[in-house]
Amino acid sequence: MITVNVSRFNKETDSEPYFESYEIEKTQGMKLLDALQDINEKYDADISFRSSCRAGQCGSCSVKYNGDGVLACQQEVEDNCKIEAANFPIIKDLIVDRSSVDEKVQNLHLSCQQENSDDALNETMPNSQLKDTKKVRSCIECYSCLSSCPVVKYFEDEFGGPFYLRYLSKFDFDPRDIKDRLSESLEEGLYKCTSCGKCREVCPKNINTFGDAIEKLRAIACQEGKGPLPKHVAFKENIIETGRSVKGEGKSFIEEAGVEGKSKIALFTGCMVDKKLKHVGHALVNVLKKHGIEIDIPKEQVCCGSPLLRTGQTDIIQSLVDKNKEVFKDYDIVLTICAGCGSTLKNNHPEYGSKLNVMDISEFLDDKLNLEDMKELDMTVTWHDPCHLYRGQGIETEPRDILKKIKGINFVEMEKPNQCCGAGGGIKAGHPEIALKLSTEKAKMIKDTGAEAVITICPFCQHNIQDGLNHEGLSDVKAMNILELLEKSYSD
Repeated sequence: MITVNVSRFNKETDSEPYFESYEIEKTQGMKLLDALQDINEKYDADISFRSSCRAGQCGSCSVKYNGDGVLACQQEVEDNCKIEAANFPIIKDLIVDRSSVDEKVQNLHLSCQQENSDDALNETMPNSQLKDTKKVRSCIECYSCLSSCPVVKYFEDEFGGPFYLRYLSKFDFDPRDIKDRLSESLEEGLYKCTSCGKCREVCPKNINTFGDAIEKLRAIACQEGKGPLPKHVAFKENIIETGRSVKGEGKSFIEEAGVEGKSKIALFTGCMVDKKLKHVGHALVNVLKKHGIEIDIPKEQVCCGSPLLRTGQTDIIQSLVDKNKEVFKDYDIVLTICAGCGSTLKNNHPEYGSKLNVMDISEFLDDKLNLEDMKELDMTVTWHDPCHLYRGQGIETEPRDILKKIKGINFVEMEKPNQCCGAGGGIKAGHPEIALKLSTEKAKMIKDTGAEAVITICPFCQHNIQDGLNHEGLSDVKAMNILELLEKSYSD
């Protein structure tokens, strides 16, 4: 038997939704639709919900499952789960009024019909544009992305969200459409997406809305002089001037610790570690020494280009990729200690002709830990999944394995460890109010665990989460890179 918690609401009798719990027998492969039907039959519960094709094609059965948008016909049910209505005005129970978005999309189609000229409609679409538009056309309008987007949740009036921006991109990429979709995208908050990838994770059609729609729209905005945001310009200026997207004081980490020619394993430092969080780099060196591992830290390496790719400033990406490809070409392994760098090197650089053997530090260290030399730490910690690690690289278990192996560590999971903290996609610089709101929500989850520290592998997340903790009066709780915790466990 399993317990299923279902949100109930009748606008004629209830002031707000509430949960009712039901016990049912779980059968193998039971989906949410099956569970809801069993509940209605067993308890005569009369739960209202939509469903149609039962094949993941119509999108009508979209609901929220443990806080994320899903299709009820596809999501398997688990014990003590929560089933809620999608993030729209509730008509009854799990049935919602989606007319606001439906009308918005309908108006978009009407404007297309009104604005397109006969000549434009008769154009033959080039293969490259056909490929781009095909990537974003398979949507079944379930709106799961809107129910899961962290920015839409708190800034719905300011951000059109992944669904609508994807829809606009479909028209913008089509040369037959002559309306100014780019300006519409900017009005809908093109630069308010954190690049977390949650929309792709919940999409039943696996549409990469950020990479194939939003990121491309941002690149077009830059090409047409309508982007990026003023605060993003500094990324490119700094890279052109110094090879790094951020500035720092004093010697860089590479200048302090750079070593070459001793190992076939190299470290890709990333800009934040090299310029601002140098102690994280030194922690890595100290931890690897405890394992008898030597690494090279090449001095000629430059920014991976992630800040430019995320903000649409793509014109110098090829030169950055070529530079790093040359610097790291003779190494067997390239280690990263920044989730954003790792994701960019693995996922974006091959598109520009460079494919290095890149490993996140948690992948590398998971089976190599020197447990004998560890001391008891007597600490309670929790873990934050960086979006570019969890969704960008598919790394989830390795850092948790490491935390559980460190002596004296009491590891407690927070409610939603993989919820975006708001640091990515140029948000921290361009829209700090969004970054702070998401980081304070993350801070509240951290507080609930009773942890003394939140551990991660992303300098941007680390910095932003600490801002959220400080804002919530939790400055005694520290955001730490996993290497800092390991260094602490090995220190004298």
